[in-house]
Amino acid sequence: MNVLIGEYINNELEMKKRFSLRSNMEKVYIEIDEDKFFQIINNLISNSLKFTNDGGTIAITIDDQDTSVLITVADDGVGIPEQYHEHLFEKFNPASRSGLKGEESIGLGMSIIKTIVEWHNGKIWFQSRVNIGTTFYIEIPR
Repeated sequence: MNVLIGEYINNELEMKKRFSLRSNMEKVYIEIDEDKFFQIINNLISNSLKFTNDGGTIAITIDDQDTSVLITVADDGVGIPEQYHEHLFEKFNPASRSGLKGEESIGLGMSIIKTIVEWHNGKIWFQSRVNIGTTFYIEIPR
């Protein structure tokens, strides 16, 4: 994950977005399929990039808890309209829309993310408000 975050931060000025990464521990250990988990983080950050205006902020947080690790990806972007919340993790859901700069979407990303999180016996949920932003939470057990 460090490489992914580093690549985004290196391009921060070009993308006109601010990034932050915070963890409550210097090292956090969980058993994951690195390639699959990288796909989750990459997809969530990509979505934040697509739906956050220039000058916006994307924050990634890793919290080492007693029996799990909680990862959040938060942005102050356009948010997800409430009528799409219930079906967001379904394939080809009606929430699928183009990004702020016309980036295309197939409508499978969130379904894939949920599947990978569940393969890790984890949970995923989100909070979102239009014109306020979106935060995705991923909890992976130890």
